[in-house]
Amino acid sequence: MQETKRVKNPSKQRKKLFNAPAHIRHKLMAAPLSNELAASRGVSTLPVRKGDTVRIMRGDNKGFEGKVSRVDLKAYRIYLEGLTREKVDGTNIFLPIHPSKVQIRNLNLDDQWRKDIVARKKAVEKPEEKPIAKPAPKEKAKIPAKIKEEESKPTEEQPEAEAEEVPSIEEAPAEIPETKAEEEVPKEELAPKKAPAKKPTAKKTAKKEEAPVEEEKAPATKKNVKKAATKKASAAKETATKPAAKPRVKRKTSEEEQ
Repeated sequence: MQETKRVKNPSKQRKKLFNAPAHIRHKLMAAPLSNELAASRGVSTLPVRKGDTVRIMRGDNKGFEGKVSRVDLKAYRIYLEGLTREKVDGTNIFLPIHPSKVQIRNLNLDDQWRKDIVARKKAVEKPEEKPIAKPAPKEKAKIPAKIKEEESKPTEEQPEAEAEEVPSIEEAPAEIPETKAEEEVPKEELAPKKAPAKKPTAKKTAKKEEAPVEEEKAPATKKNVKKAATKKASAAKETATKPAAKPRVKRKTSEEEQ
């Protein structure tokens, strides 16, 4: 049988539909079976044939039931007995119905070929399901209560298990792990660290620069003594040569003069 590939383009789908061969057109004329007929025959869908009884499920003529009088594979339509309309000239014609809008109520099995098709589809659609054998659950051996009681009672022959001697805490030697002698830490490391000296600000530095630097006192030698004496003599001469300061005279105001 020729295999057909699926096409998604709508124009190509229409082309395939109108140019389909007879064996594919026959499959496209299939319709669903009623629930009762599908349960009895074991088939869900079959192509509609002449002589089948069908019921219209959708459309203006919904609910109409009749026998198929003709099947048109070229137009993909079927015609039912009794479903007609009157033309303007007074003649009656059959109304075309698409097979997807009907439900098969009764099958025409006069043809042996169709019986074989139903039997083949039934075997394919509903294969015989073999029951899966589940493994039986393992049954636990039940022990009678008397045997359990006997096992629980201690026998005289069996000596009691001696308690294992546990060494006492007093007898057990206290194992002290050897500790390393603490290394002597130098005093410098133990002494508290001094805070770092703060840097002088700009104002303080300016004042220090402006302050007069004291002259270093020279050591008392003969030369230094002579220099000091000469300086004192020169300072005394300068004071003597300077004229005496005149006393200030108050000016008389105009009222005092009068």
